[in-house]
Amino acid sequence: MKSFLKKILQKNHTRKNFYSVDLHSHLVAGIDDGAKTIEDALFLVRGLVGLGFKKLIVTPHTMQHRFNNSSENILREFRHLQAAVRAEGLDIKLEVASEYYLDEQFFDLLEKRDLLTFGDFYLLFEHSVGMKPPDYEALIFEIKVAGYKPVLAHPERYLFLHKEFQTYERLKEMGVYFQLNLNSLSGYYSKEVQKVAHKLVENGWIDFVGSDMHHAKHLKYFSENLHSKNIEKVFHYNKILNQQLL
Repeated sequence: MKSFLKKILQKNHTRKNFYSVDLHSHLVAGIDDGAKTIEDALFLVRGLVGLGFKKLIVTPHTMQHRFNNSSENILREFRHLQAAVRAEGLDIKLEVASEYYLDEQFFDLLEKRDLLTFGDFYLLFEHSVGMKPPDYEALIFEIKVAGYKPVLAHPERYLFLHKEFQTYERLKEMGVYFQLNLNSLSGYYSKEVQKVAHKLVENGWIDFVGSDMHHAKHLKYFSENLHSKNIEKVFHYNKILNQQLL
């Protein structure tokens, strides 16, 4: 067991503004760039349980050009994770959705209504970091017309949006929910991403927070960030909806 996990499991993690539902993680083993094995997944689940979480909503990638998952195989592999967590006796609820990349496959799935959502038809999506999707607003409109509530994963990480900050405001006006990666607040991804993350927080535009957990390094930084002033700042400026998912 890594030393930082021992510290997590030994520490009392009661804190102000604690939230107990983690949204956005890659803990289903072997189907994307997250946990590679069930053992890897259990290591991360133990860490999140140690941090006081009561529910994890795991969200494997669905991305045609890299992780060509389907609802069927995600649900099948998720059941393996559930069984392993039960066998370990870990006190945690698990649910599954997906993080959808806006590609041609996604819109085929949208037309078929073959999408894994969380809560009240919330749909987690992502797109290119460096390039604005063609007909961006029209794509969002299609998602909403189909009856889904669009949730943009880690909005702070899209570099093209840093240069046209008004697009963030437009997305909020269109009813897009924003899910912040808490590790962004500590500079884990970059100083520029950190700066934008804090600005989005201060504008009150964050609706959900999450770990975007892939591996042990993410867990280490995430556990440290939960004990910083960043978490209080997020809850001070924003109405965070994670607890409604419990």
